[in-house]
Amino acid sequence: MQILAFDFGTKKIGVAVGQTITKSSSPLAVVFNKDNRINWDQILEIINEWQPQLMLIGKPLNMDGTDSDIMKLVEKFHKKLYKLTGIECKYIDERLTSFEARQNFKELMTENKKSIKSEAIDAHAAKILIDNWLNQNVDTI
Repeated sequence: MQILAFDFGTKKIGVAVGQTITKSSSPLAVVFNKDNRINWDQILEIINEWQPQLMLIGKPLNMDGTDSDIMKLVEKFHKKLYKLTGIECKYIDERLTSFEARQNFKELMTENKKSIKSEAIDAHAAKILIDNWLNQNVDTI
């Protein structure tokens, strides 16, 4: 099964692709939103190219498990994504994924590579969402 994951942000959305047969994933892209509006054209282009059977959306929870302030925007994103595509969309806990992605990219923390690091972190955070989902669901597929 082909999977896409989205690490939602108001300015950038990290995207990753995964495959249940190979149990693998890769960072794919960063979607830059225009004027604080979601870049649906680019998102739909990615979906049309990869033809996923499942889409994962990071659920931004506080460390105590309560919804974070951005959750209402994520819910709107989730609903519109499903409405536009008809593809199953599931939430997955994204606590600490950005932290983990930053840790994985420490070598890119130099001042010269700041933009590369920023983009890599968003897409890698989406990859971590897929990896976590695969780890939780590998035997149920």
